[in-house]
Amino acid sequence: MVPKVRRGSRTHGLLVYLYGPGKRDEHVDPHLVGSWDGFAPDPGRDTSSDPDPKVTLARLTAALDLRVKQAGDSAPTQHVWHCSVRTDPGDRTLSDAEWNTVARRLVHAVNLAPEGDPDGCRWVAVRHADDHIHILATMVRGDLRRPRMNYDFKKAQAECRRIEKDMGLRRLKPGDGTGAKTPTSAERFKAERTGRSEAPRETLREAVRQAFAGAATEEEFFTRLREAGLRVKTRTAPSGDAIGYNVALPGDRNRHGEPVWYPGYKLAPDLSLPKIRLRLTDGAAERITPSATGGRTDWSPPACARRSATGIAERSAVLLDRDDGEAAAQLVGVGELLDAVAQTSPAATRAELAAAARAFERATRSHVRAELADTRALRSAARGIVQAGGALGRGEDGGTTAMLVSSLVLVTLAAARWHSARGHAQQAHASRQAAEHLRTAYSQATATPMRVLHAQGRALPESQRRSHEATLRAVLPEQDVRAGGMATRTDALVATLAQAEQAGHNPEALLRQAIDMRELDTAEDVNDVLVWRLRRIAQLPAHPGEAPPRPQAGTRQAKPSTSRTIERNAPAAAPRPAVPDHDRRPPRR
Repeated sequence: MVPKVRRGSRTHGLLVYLYGPGKRDEHVDPHLVGSWDGFAPDPGRDTSSDPDPKVTLARLTAALDLRVKQAGDSAPTQHVWHCSVRTDPGDRTLSDAEWNTVARRLVHAVNLAPEGDPDGCRWVAVRHADDHIHILATMVRGDLRRPRMNYDFKKAQAECRRIEKDMGLRRLKPGDGTGAKTPTSAERFKAERTGRSEAPRETLREAVRQAFAGAATEEEFFTRLREAGLRVKTRTAPSGDAIGYNVALPGDRNRHGEPVWYPGYKLAPDLSLPKIRLRLTDGAAERITPSATGGRTDWSPPACARRSATGIAERSAVLLDRDDGEAAAQLVGVGELLDAVAQTSPAATRAELAAAARAFERATRSHVRAELADTRALRSAARGIVQAGGALGRGEDGGTTAMLVSSLVLVTLAAARWHSARGHAQQAHASRQAAEHLRTAYSQATATPMRVLHAQGRALPESQRRSHEATLRAVLPEQDVRAGGMATRTDALVATLAQAEQAGHNPEALLRQAIDMRELDTAEDVNDVLVWRLRRIAQLPAHPGEAPPRPQAGTRQAKPSTSRTIERNAPAAAPRPAVPDHDRRPPRR
């Protein structure tokens, strides 16, 4: 049940709309379901004394405005309180008596007409559709004082949550006031008339977030906005310094033919210019070059940038599992990384990744402020991905996309746990939604490389295969080895261990290192997660069709399968460092 509160100054004008046909003839049988005394004239039904509904409408207006006129100049200019209340599409249809109860509870909750108070404000509830009502009240009490209306929207929201429980309706997630402003009805209707799939406010919010992803300076941010095709204008102080900015969609104009401008802070609370400047200062992004990622020179820049971002994302998941001030900053950085991945992803995964980024946007804001707002690593990862350009859906680009998305699934689930522990219902729900979109994108990105890996695992010599399966049984619990109920699920993992051994690694030591990075309990498929961790830390190609790197000088060569059992019983040699020191993971807790 969703309440929407507005203020106005024209009682008669609002009543004309409520009892009229609507903007698209959507109003059906408008009539009163409740009023302050239960005897208010009803222009929709009461025609016994006044057959002309316009006369009854004038009588109702006069009755509602009586105390406003008596108060004179002391009455508020915006004296009309208007609240529409809508049920969820899946809810049952409420009766008029039930809607009357809803209206009475709401005007009591916001202190307009407290139950038992003879001096409460006058109000009516009009129903012209099955799924919602409109409450109109005039904000002057019987003693000609103004009602105390502090936090009326929050109080109406809280009462709706209680009504949902009492009436058996769908229970929505309670908000905390940190959500972005939703489009108005006028904006939605205009979008429908002009053939847009969404309101300009929503399109602009996503475009601004993508333009900011990885931007190093304020000038670069504004340049990206213009390159995205948006109209941009800045607001300046007398000193000439910018104090704000407005954006508009090309072609979106008002009735006077002027562009419809939206300030950044009205798109989302964290998109105001002061908030953007703070993020630029706290997390200055540096350009990540492929050489800095430890990647091979024959890999493309998008592939190298995604490999580096995978390690940084896994570290964020570890920080989110901790209860410290840095975790809140990670959420903002993860949102920026998702925006960067969404706009540079292959065509096959772009829609789901964009949906994940849009869903996670709600999870980046809460009332918890980060004590250590250092997001430089995540901002650098986002910048590296944007500057590396679009990734192809095949070869190493496609494989590293699957590698990164696999880690991002775990990060969003860690964010959901973090928010749930603090009672942030909307943010936790948004995190889980993002995880579902990421899982779908992962299925799309991983289809080809995993199919090849499974084939390679099945093609291994029987003795070599059994040896690697013995390693899995020794290191992993049986339920993880056979995740999904099929032993063949380990084919890709066995192939990866074989390729890691060929590259000069100790398979068992490497596997333990991959497991110790962080927990695996939230992984939908443990084998897949380990495949990508192993391939990243061993610097194996993410696309298994490529040849694995040659053993480096001083690394242990693969032994014949007959001697591997003896060698595994000996103390394991320390695996060669495959990732920078800052990317090492804490032990599994």
